[in-house]
Amino acid sequence: MNKAIHYSIIAAGILFSLQAKALDYGPFSLTGFAKAEGVQVSDLCRNCQLEANENKQRNWADYMVPGRPIESGWTHVTLFQPYLGAKFDLGGGYKISGLLSQRWRDGSLDVPGYVYERNIGVSHENYGALRYGAMTTRGWSLADFPYGTNLNVADAWGSSGAGYGLLQNAVRYISPKFDVFEGDLVLEGSYDQGDKGFKIHKGRFIEFYAQYVKGDLVLDFVSQDTKNGQPQSWTHGPFIGLTPNAVDDAKLSDASQSITMLMGRYQYTNQLEISGGIRRNRWSGAAAVITGTQNGNSLWNSMFNVDWGGTLNGVANPGYSAQSTDYLFGARYRMNEWTASVGMVHFGTASTANPEERGQSNSALITTAGLNYDLGRGLSAYTHIGQINYKQLGLSPMTMPSNSAFTQVDSRVSQNGNWGGAGLVYTF
Repeated sequence: MNKAIHYSIIAAGILFSLQAKALDYGPFSLTGFAKAEGVQVSDLCRNCQLEANENKQRNWADYMVPGRPIESGWTHVTLFQPYLGAKFDLGGGYKISGLLSQRWRDGSLDVPGYVYERNIGVSHENYGALRYGAMTTRGWSLADFPYGTNLNVADAWGSSGAGYGLLQNAVRYISPKFDVFEGDLVLEGSYDQGDKGFKIHKGRFIEFYAQYVKGDLVLDFVSQDTKNGQPQSWTHGPFIGLTPNAVDDAKLSDASQSITMLMGRYQYTNQLEISGGIRRNRWSGAAAVITGTQNGNSLWNSMFNVDWGGTLNGVANPGYSAQSTDYLFGARYRMNEWTASVGMVHFGTASTANPEERGQSNSALITTAGLNYDLGRGLSAYTHIGQINYKQLGLSPMTMPSNSAFTQVDSRVSQNGNWGGAGLVYTF
């Protein structure tokens, strides 16, 4: 779609939304947000990868097209996500509720084939809440908003690491509030089996979440422990099976990964808020396996941290375990309708026994500064600048899902890059 037409459609949608308000009709409610953003990036290398759109974990994705120019250029993104909710009071302190939500990115489904929220639940003021269905994980959703969004690093912090973000058949229990040390503590547990078509290598997703609030301090702890999900370093991604096809089950081996994360926000004054986070990533690794052929081409599994051409305990192209640590830090300062912010995300090097370089020796530092203006009636305008510094040229840090993720600056062609952008967000 022509860029000018694309933005005209988004602008028209936002203006239309401004004429209406969030819909509340009896037990039903409709809320959501729309966002349009344009960014100028200093070190773009368009169509530089020889195998376009190929997964970073496959070694044939390492090769670059010789002579491609590195230049500044524009990128853009539009997001739209409505939330349709319903809540019914059953009496005696019991309530039943439902939530349906989907996200569109640049006019298409954000994660094709997967819904963000489609769940029902029952709650009681004294016993907590029990929900079932499709839902987002705390490991992604909280890291994305408010922590990452407030510091202009929503994707960099929320979508990196060894976690998962979308569950399709999950059970979640949320406890009532407990009074602990003069603060409020809420505990939560989530469980999902992923693709039930896998009978040999059955999936298992367990997430534990705890939030503690005391005065101006908020602490969020998240732990995900997973087995036989699709190996990846994209915490926004869905928890399914080892591959998208259960027919591959007998050809594969077990794989696991996990994150442990602590984030916190402190309202130091009425104007100044400080936030930070630390995340530990762990991957078991997954050997590269040919699962079939299509049109004369080999089909491969979802591998991770592979020693291509090597062997380990008789396994060809073995995957090696790895661990890494990532950090978040930033602050926001409110001045009436204005909010200024600075943020930092650091992706650490990884510890692994893999003799082949697959990004474990690289690290990255992303720094940002932003300014937001509240226009009222749910509409805000913002601008931000940022910079990325890789430790070295080569494959990006293991915690990044691609070599140019989050910033469009490819670690194989540029060690440093910067950007600046502006956008509009409307919430209803």
